[in-house]
Amino acid sequence: MNNNMQKSNTVSWRILPVLVVILVSTNLRSPITAVGPVLGQISDYLRLDSFQSSLLTAIPLFMFASCSVGVSKYSHVQGMHRFLLFGLIVLAMGILIRVWGSAASLFAGSVMIGLGICVGNVVAPGYIKTSFPNHIGLMTGVFAVAMNLTAAFASGFSLRLGEWTGFGWRGSLGVWVILAVLSIIAVFFDRPRGGDTMLPEQKEQAQTGIGHIFKSRLAWYISIFMGIQSLVYYSLISWLPKVLIDYGMAARDTGWLLFLIQIAMIPILFVGPIIANRMKDQRLMAVAVALGMLGSILIFFLYKLQGVYIAAILLGLSNGLSFSLSILFFSLRARSTANAIKISGMAQSVGYLIAAFGPPIFGRLHEVDPSWNYSFYFLAASIIVLLLTGIKAAEDKFVAES
Repeated sequence: MNNNMQKSNTVSWRILPVLVVILVSTNLRSPITAVGPVLGQISDYLRLDSFQSSLLTAIPLFMFASCSVGVSKYSHVQGMHRFLLFGLIVLAMGILIRVWGSAASLFAGSVMIGLGICVGNVVAPGYIKTSFPNHIGLMTGVFAVAMNLTAAFASGFSLRLGEWTGFGWRGSLGVWVILAVLSIIAVFFDRPRGGDTMLPEQKEQAQTGIGHIFKSRLAWYISIFMGIQSLVYYSLISWLPKVLIDYGMAARDTGWLLFLIQIAMIPILFVGPIIANRMKDQRLMAVAVALGMLGSILIFFLYKLQGVYIAAILLGLSNGLSFSLSILFFSLRARSTANAIKISGMAQSVGYLIAAFGPPIFGRLHEVDPSWNYSFYFLAASIIVLLLTGIKAAEDKFVAES
């Protein structure tokens, strides 16, 4: 009887933390991926040029780059639970401010959204480790699937959400405040075991900093690899709908292509790390990533709408694998948990800084060459860099400890 009651209490205790993981993950990509399908409407309404429009995706990435290290250190001081709640509140406010109706509020809201998501990106893995010490792999998988499914839904239904709400692009982007509010409620009522205490390795991370990591070539290879794969992803998430409309695709069909890209990522997010972890090194996988990305880019570039769905699936698979490898490198190239956290901090800062330049450059090149050819040349050149750094990052080596 007592054993049954203990099992029941354990199960009930885990329901809320599981809900927190799922809800928080749904906020970490959807406010960004929802933008692409309605970018034309926003640009027309607020009379934005291509560069200004691209900032809607670039600003959150700049926030990731500039704030990741600071968020990591400050969250140790304030406590993960409290800081996660703060991030979600900032995110919810940013979503509302972004759809207020002026260019100034649009960009101000984007800054707040970037900060809120940055907090979630940094704190969520620590929350999983603390709340589910014996099920880290499982809950990380749940986290990744929920994040990408919601991102896919945001891409596929963005235009329709605007129609259903009757508020156009404001409804498409503003509706995501519902998930942010639900997440705030779940985190508020969640009470982590042991309070907001720090793990020993977290204390070490807060005290020692990550300066020595920036002297490591291997850490730079990992960071650049992560940055380029994110650059390709966010450039296409931002601009592919407009590219396809120019190629002749109906506007309401473009969101579904983004949906397909996101869905294609999900299986490889699970299978990729399992296979990679069993290999002596991951150089073949790095080559496969680059070939897959280049293949998808060439199909978009050479065949326009012919084979567009094959290109979308190929892009989703290769980008899902590249993201998995990026995250896996944090652990595989470190001998200790503390160093893995430091590599992650550097890679997210440097990587997202690189990625943030993708959408503006892609959009600016379109103004130079309306055919989008120069924009795709830019992505192809970037993927060559990804290949070279990926091969180096995939070698069986370790980043030196401090």
